[in-house]
Amino acid sequence: MAARLSLTSSPSSITAAHGGTCHLVSPITTARVSIPSPLISHPVLNRFGRGRGRRSKSITFLCTDQRQAQNQPTGKWRVHRQNVDLPPIQPKKKKKPYPIPLKQITQAARADKKLAQMGVEKPLLPPKNGLLVPKLVPVAHDVLDAWKIVIQGVSQLLHVIPVHACSECSEVYVGQAAHYIQDCQGATSAKRRNFHSWVKGSINDVLIPIDSYHLFDPFGPRVIHETRFAYDRIPALVELCIQAGVDIPGYPSRRRTVPIRMLGKKVIERGGSVEPPEQQCSPDAASMLEFDTYRTHERFSSPLELEVPGIAQKTIEAYERVKIGLKKLMKKYTVKACGYCSEVHVGPWGHNAKLCGEFKHQWRDGKHGWQDAIVDEVLPPNYVWHVEDPKGPPLRTALKRFYGKAPAVVELCLQAGAQIPAKYKPMMRVDIVVPDKEETHLAA
Repeated sequence: MAARLSLTSSPSSITAAHGGTCHLVSPITTARVSIPSPLISHPVLNRFGRGRGRRSKSITFLCTDQRQAQNQPTGKWRVHRQNVDLPPIQPKKKKKPYPIPLKQITQAARADKKLAQMGVEKPLLPPKNGLLVPKLVPVAHDVLDAWKIVIQGVSQLLHVIPVHACSECSEVYVGQAAHYIQDCQGATSAKRRNFHSWVKGSINDVLIPIDSYHLFDPFGPRVIHETRFAYDRIPALVELCIQAGVDIPGYPSRRRTVPIRMLGKKVIERGGSVEPPEQQCSPDAASMLEFDTYRTHERFSSPLELEVPGIAQKTIEAYERVKIGLKKLMKKYTVKACGYCSEVHVGPWGHNAKLCGEFKHQWRDGKHGWQDAIVDEVLPPNYVWHVEDPKGPPLRTALKRFYGKAPAVVELCLQAGAQIPAKYKPMMRVDIVVPDKEETHLAA
């Protein structure tokens, strides 16, 4: 009869049914198990010791625990990954996942409520108290400078590298000839057997515009549905940089010198009421045109053939600077995103405009379901299929599992001759050899 092992209260020890104990220490340790004499008389176990009668023998084994190596890969494996899964498509009939665990959100809310019941003000640090963070002001300037380079570079590359967009769904393709992958989810896709209806794309298909309301005082009165037309809509990225310390003519922002005070969720001291300047900026002002994608195809001409690789490399480097800078700013400054649609609001609280038309908007009276935003919601990557050979045959549905994806800006710069950062290569699956259509059934 074999010795049974049962788990004890301690995860690092196992107790044998006959009284022996096997101690496990991850990843490698020794174990001492007490085994009765019938087992010791077995010919296989005789090498460990001979015994007679009902006596027990203590035998030392070498135990290993490999769960740590499976669940916690080494740093080298995390950095040099071969392939990663393609980005999942979020269902429309479900709210987006919270970037911060819901348990942490409720714990913070309970702590604030407890302080409010005790009459203790909520401790606030910049920029939560309305003051600027001095070390982030250069970061905001660098983000806007890099953003202008991205807009100019993408506009010039679109004269050389064509972009196709589906007129029925949100699919975008970068390359000479559009693909034949049958994954269209448009209203009339069944009539076309899920083939896409391709039209000529624009810069808004590569850099998806995400706008938000420009606020003179983010801690002032909220935007309500009746007053929504009194505020300008500008790119959310630009609005975040304005609140972080960048001054743009025509788009003023209040710079506080005295912090605000809050008791729970209520602002008890705003530092007085300050009226915004009377001169407001029109949407087509020259100061905002360089940060917007409006009519960029006309503002930037086609580059020379020798200049294309340099423009592509400069654009991809500026794109990475924008993403790194946004990540730094969003760690301090609050940006809200709707959990159902693509609306973004820069400020401590979301607005009250009833413009949400997504899942169950009737239950919310058209109001947005605000939650903390992530970088991909302020600057959507818009993943497209990666084309290994732009001059080769078009992509087909039968070989779909062998293709990779990349952000539209990255794929555009890659086809223009830029060197792509290593972090995008696992998703692009550059190490996978795409078989011929006749060899598909032979591939693993």
